[in-house]
Amino acid sequence: MNLACSTCPVNETAACAVLTTEERDAMAAAGRTRTLKRGEMLFAAGDEDAACATLLTGALKVSAVDQDGNEQILSLVHPAGFIGELFAPFAHHDVVALTDSRLCTFAKRDIERAIEDYPALARALLRRSQADLLASRTLLELTGHASAEARLAALLHDFAFAASDSSCHLAKRFDLPLTRGEIGNMLGLTIETVSRKLGELEETGAIQREGKRGILIRDPELLHDISGR
Repeated sequence: MNLACSTCPVNETAACAVLTTEERDAMAAAGRTRTLKRGEMLFAAGDEDAACATLLTGALKVSAVDQDGNEQILSLVHPAGFIGELFAPFAHHDVVALTDSRLCTFAKRDIERAIEDYPALARALLRRSQADLLASRTLLELTGHASAEARLAALLHDFAFAASDSSCHLAKRFDLPLTRGEIGNMLGLTIETVSRKLGELEETGAIQREGKRGILIRDPELLHDISGR
């Protein structure tokens, strides 16, 4: 399916937002829309010709599997996030849908051509890569030094920020894209600790759980303070 930039839900926040209408239309002619079901793989480790993609809706995880078969979640991709290594294959990482997701995808050669043709796009992708690197470093710092409560609060804060329609405030409600087991995997915690700390965050008044995965942010400032951000 061809792309329709005018109705794209991330047309103001994705890297391609820096392009003119004419430049976007030219790129869209080479792109396609793809949908993934929860658990479906976008890229597999070792893919030699993986496409590049911008996430429109949903959530993805980037993970690696060690020699014993244990998965480690390295990062998450939220709407407007860019996925794809432009000049190297995914040697060690899988990219898998955490929820039903929709993406706009491009062959690597088409993105490389667009970067040459549109310097503004190259700069936007570089800034996004720098932001992703900072997020990865922050996660490493959290799992290495922060308390279990601070790790979980920081992750919930990031989820609420990603779910918001504005960079000025957190979303009031969102659904967790990760199971408790996946959250524990990502933060270096047991499932039992994740469940207990969710309960403690609810008792403090920072959040309220709604159903199996729903989260209501009751006190954004308190959640931010607990996260230590």
